[in-house]
Amino acid sequence: MVPNININIIIAYAFGLFLLYLIGRLFLLPLKIVMRLVYNGLIGGIVLWLLNLLGSFIGLFIPINPITALTVGFLGLPGILLILLLQHLSI
Repeated sequence: MVPNININIIIAYAFGLFLLYLIGRLFLLPLKIVMRLVYNGLIGGIVLWLLNLLGSFIGLFIPINPITALTVGFLGLPGILLILLLQHLSI
């Protein structure tokens, strides 16, 4: 005996699974962006801490705050040069 399968129920289940997938992707995307910001900020903070540790011998200091840490974390060496240039221009 074959059960009575309604095509509308199958389409509704497929549509529900598709919506669940889309909602999951929408919630996961901002989490990835936040995690990337945290990762780059930590790397930038560590680099600035090492730079301040080694730069103290020649009088080089860059304050560690979220803006400088993210700038160095995203841009790397050009970020350090940018911050040093801005620091030199503001004096």
